[in-house]
Amino acid sequence: MVKKLKPDTNLAPTYGCRAMAHPIPKYALPHEELDSRTAYQLVHDELMLDGNARLNLATFVTTWMEPEAEQLMAETFNKNMIDKDEYPQTAELETRCVNMIARLFNAPEEQSAIGVSAIGSSEAIMLAGMALKWRWKARRLVANQPTNKPNLILGTNVQVVWEKFCRYWEVEPRYVPMTENRFVISPEEVTSRIDENTIGVVAILGTTFTGEYEPIEAIHDAVVKHAQAHNLTVPIHVDAASGGFVAPFIQPHLRWDFRLPNVVSINVSGHKYGLVYPGVGWAIWRSQEHLPDDLIFHVDYLGGNMPTFTLNFSRPGNQIVGQYYNFLRLGRAGYTRIMTTLRDTATGLSKRIAQLGPFALLSDGSDIPVFAFRLKDSRRYSVYDVSDRLRIYGWQVPAYAMPANAEDIHALRIVVREGFSRDMADMLLQDLNRVVDELEQAPPNQPKQPASAFRHL
Repeated sequence: MVKKLKPDTNLAPTYGCRAMAHPIPKYALPHEELDSRTAYQLVHDELMLDGNARLNLATFVTTWMEPEAEQLMAETFNKNMIDKDEYPQTAELETRCVNMIARLFNAPEEQSAIGVSAIGSSEAIMLAGMALKWRWKARRLVANQPTNKPNLILGTNVQVVWEKFCRYWEVEPRYVPMTENRFVISPEEVTSRIDENTIGVVAILGTTFTGEYEPIEAIHDAVVKHAQAHNLTVPIHVDAASGGFVAPFIQPHLRWDFRLPNVVSINVSGHKYGLVYPGVGWAIWRSQEHLPDDLIFHVDYLGGNMPTFTLNFSRPGNQIVGQYYNFLRLGRAGYTRIMTTLRDTATGLSKRIAQLGPFALLSDGSDIPVFAFRLKDSRRYSVYDVSDRLRIYGWQVPAYAMPANAEDIHALRIVVREGFSRDMADMLLQDLNRVVDELEQAPPNQPKQPASAFRHL
């Protein structure tokens, strides 16, 4: 006689359980709980539709870290960075990082390093911009002058956070336009826009559009000379979001940092070439005098009196831990080796892309490991078609128009990051060559144009 087995209610095929038999709620909270494994599988499956982060050559943000760094960061997800009294050692690691970065940027040794960590360079830029405005306002009040028309001089090639800063804090942006042959600002264009209401000048160490360094030392010297001739005070802020962890290691003699006496603040992204997962950034000031006390708040309800200068409040401390791990693990020698390898990969790849035929380089990756290129002449396809076709092979290579006054130039850009090997560069070049052949032989009916950056919800 065959014994009839009772169904085991604890067992269910992976995709056969009731929770997966119907669509899940997407825009309203479900009424009932889900089994934890089922919830994980549902979310995991949706995320498979994202692009492969390692093949994303659009982002500057780190997409690979060592397993030991990942383990440390996983262990410290639950530590709130703002609770320095509860997590004093995490706060100590932040202080060490600030000091290491300040010395990397050649801050005056006789003065204590002053700086803060931030969610990224976006927050760091807001903090540095506020310090520039407050310092300008204080000077104007002492001189009994009006304070209602501050302006900031910057290029149209800046990252959008600078536009946000000017709008949110009511500062007039005085933009230096680009040209079809120049994608960075020039000293002459900067000084022609300075007046008594200028709170500062922004110069970029590694632009988003082409990866080039702006001529910071030449801009600095021209601003100092102009300010002295007109009895003005015009400080310089360096946006080193992309280049701050590159230049000190592979262009150590380039003068862009606190070696220039009129550079008062610098921001840098730890989650870019600082080699940390997002998001961590740093704002560093030349000395305490450049960070007004009025901007610092003192909080005492977390257990002790704690000075704070941030736009955010609660945030995990694990990115700080990841940054300190990299500093300790790599040191100057390790960062130099990595950045040299990335630069060599970028310059080698850009040279080979130029040799394909259809493309002309706008930059070659010799500053930061980033380069941009365009189609040489009018063809039956566009850079947007090239970008779309590369996605078929898994590569994400952005196509975009250059800034105002150069917007007729449409470019592709490649960011070479840690984790992008020479072999991957070879594979990308092979696929790019294949895409070009496909488009030459069967071009689209109409070359693709740039799409709107916004989606309707």
